[in-house]
Formats: sequence, structure tokens, C-alpha cells
Amino acid sequence: MKKIIFILIASISISTIKSQDISKLFEQVDNSVVTIQIVESKTIGEGKNDKVSYGALGTGVLINENGTILTAAHVVNNADIIMVVFKDGQTLKAKVESLSKKADIAVIKTQGIIKNPQPAKMGNSDETNIGDKIIIIGNPMGLYHSLSVGYISRKETFEQSTSALKSMEIFQTDAAINTGNSGGPMFNLNGEVVGIVSSILSRSGGFEGIGFVATINIIKELLLDNTNNWIGVDAYYLQDKMAFAFNIAQGGGVLIENVAKDSPAYYMGLKGGNIISTINDKQIVIGGDIVLAIDNYKFDTPENTEKAVNYLNTLKKGTNYTVKILRAGEEMDLKWIIK
Repeated sequence: MKKIIFILIASISISTIKSQDISKLFEQVDNSVVTIQIVESKTIGEGKNDKVSYGALGTGVLINENGTILTAAHVVNNADIIMVVFKDGQTLKAKVESLSKKADIAVIKTQGIIKNPQPAKMGNSDETNIGDKIIIIGNPMGLYHSLSVGYISRKETFEQSTSALKSMEIFQTDAAINTGNSGGPMFNLNGEVVGIVSSILSRSGGFEGIGFVATINIIKELLLDNTNNWIGVDAYYLQDKMAFAFNIAQGGGVLIENVAKDSPAYYMGLKGGNIISTINDKQIVIGGDIVLAIDNYKFDTPENTEKAVNYLNTLKKGTNYTVKILRAGEEMDLKWIIK
């Protein structure tokens, strides 16, 4: 009997210590977590150029004192305005520095001086294993700086045959992730960022126990050690019968559905669509430009399209390039310089 009581007391003590450790960890890292408020504009889909603006919410994490923040690509890719709100209430505008839609990760940078920067430390996701305990901080359903705790459920690597990136890597976790968590950091128990929240797998639209996180090492490789030039568009690839229907002679092209205000695509002169249509059970926006090539890299096949995107990502600041488009049945060239 005494042995049973001792075991119960020991279990309660261990549980209390673990809870206290998580509480201290949260206090240690929470000031590096930011709220990202964005304003987007989308066509009303009636064939006019009228757009409706609306707000959305995401999460990010500060990684240096200069205002560099990691978040999810789908949070900021189409944003006309990005505002970053720090834990102490300071609010600064931000702009996209680099972005990968394939990995759903982005780097944004604040415009202005941060009063009290408290950047997070980045870890090594190669040292993170299945079964490791982690925490995620974000803004689910607008509940700011909310903590969820869970484990690494799976570590998945996808080999890339055509990409400049050798492989993609994600963590699966059972930590609760919902709308507003996107772009939030996953911390290990040392207080280091080991991933950025990407998405959930759900039938209902809410959390059902499966969340996905881009690993920090992939983020370093893609966006911090290399460039991934942000354009600021929503796009849909047209090929085969779809390409024929849109009069694309080369067999493939990228339909521009939406262009973010003040993005490179916006100043380049690319035009988004204004008619919402359902094709092959997928809703897309038609009526916009169709990109045929970047310099000598054509978008005629999916493989060549990826090569063209990889080429774009090799271009450094100050480099000029030409985008060939099809607009209203006529081919034309748009010029741009990486800034």
C-alpha cells in the first residue's frame, strides 16, 4: 500500500515538474512570437476589375534583431498590407523578402526599428526525432499567443527530381493547430525553433489531430542560405486540353489569377483575372495574363516550369529579366529588375 502511495506521489510530482518546465519554456520564448495581420484583395468574379478587401490573421517568429521573421507562405503571399504585432503591442509594417509556395514558408522583414527585439534561437531539425515533445505558439481562431503541446508524430522526406532543392522535409505533429496558427513556430524543449507551422489535415476544417510543420533545416536551405524571389501572384498551371482551350500554342503556361498590390508582379504590370469559373471541379479565376516564359525558360511543361522558377530564384538583386506573356490573344514582353 505504501509503495502504491509512493508511486502516486512520485507521478504527481513528475507531472507538476513537467508542467512547470513547459510554463517556464513558454515564458522564455513567447516574446519572439508575433501576430501577423494582413489585408488581401480578391476579385468579385463578375468580369469587372472591382476587388473586395478583407483581413486575415497568421503567426510568425522573430529570428534576428533586424526584423527578420519566419512565417507561412500562404499567410503573406497575396497580402496588399502586412502588419506585425509584437507581444508588447508595438506594430510595424513588413514586406516579403523571400518565399517558397512549394514548402509553404516565407521570410518577411519589418520596416522600422523594433523597440525591444527578442529573437528566437534556431535549432537543428535533423536532431529532432519521432516522439520528441514540442510546443507550438500561435493565434488559433484569434486567440493570441495560445500554447499547444504535443509530440513529433512523423518525419517525412520527399525527394525532388526536378527541383534545385534536393528534398522536402516536414514534421507531423499531434499538437493542436487551427486557423491563425499558420506560420507559428514549433519549439523543442531547449527553446529552439525546429519548424514553422504549415497546415492541418482535416475533413471538418478544424483540428483533427494531424498537423504539418516545415522543418527549420529546409527553411534555412531554401530561404536563409539561398534566395527564393517573391513575385506576389496566385497562379494556376494550364496544360494539355486546358492549354488548347486558352489558345496557348506552346502547350503550357501559367495563368495569373491574382496579383498582390505593391508586389513585383504589380509593378511589372502583370494582370490578374476577373471571372471566377469552375473547371475540372476546381474553382479558378480566368481573364488574367498567361505567363509563357521567363527569359529563355519556357513554361511549356511542368518540368520546364519548375526549371524556370528555379532559374528565377538564382537571380540576384540588380538583375534584369523578361517575362513573356499572353494577354487577350497577343504575346508581349514585360521587363523587370530584381530589387
